[in-house]
Amino acid sequence: MKNKFFIHKSSFIDQKAQIGDGTKIWHFSHISKGAKIGKRCILGQNVFVGENVVIGDDVKIQNNVSVYENIIIENDVFCGPSVVFTNVKTPRSFISRKSEFMKTLICKGASIGANSTIICGTKIGSYSFIAAGAVLTKDCKAHSLMIGVPAIQKGWVSHAGEVLGKDLKCPRENKKYKIEKGFLTYEK
Repeated sequence: MKNKFFIHKSSFIDQKAQIGDGTKIWHFSHISKGAKIGKRCILGQNVFVGENVVIGDDVKIQNNVSVYENIIIENDVFCGPSVVFTNVKTPRSFISRKSEFMKTLICKGASIGANSTIICGTKIGSYSFIAAGAVLTKDCKAHSLMIGVPAIQKGWVSHAGEVLGKDLKCPRENKKYKIEKGFLTYEK
């Protein structure tokens, strides 16, 4: 039976890795055993996916990204070039800390800008936007715009990824949002 996904000949896929239909894995990538990659994903050049990582459908991971064990990436997530994920809060080369790997959750539709760093143990809310070069050290709410080092919330973004102004109206979707109890929701 022919594979229904594309793997560049320079990439290495461990046995027992699962890859969904329509997914493309480009040059010099490595997918570890037990990793589960959904349908229609694109993994750029030099992407590493660790053991037992779960990546949802329609995810785009650009060049030079390592996704370590205990990271879950839900559907429709974008990871820009050279995004850095960590898996231990206080690493030392001479102390084994594999038992201390922390879970990191990237929720549906989130976008992570180029050269951002995501410290382990965090949750990135659905449809949030982590600006290029930001360092995320704590959880962020759905639809939040996170900027800086360390990253702080500087606003809100729509479902379509547009930064919302004071009127909370998305020009691309023509939808109005509102803030309820500190969270962004659709106005009905």
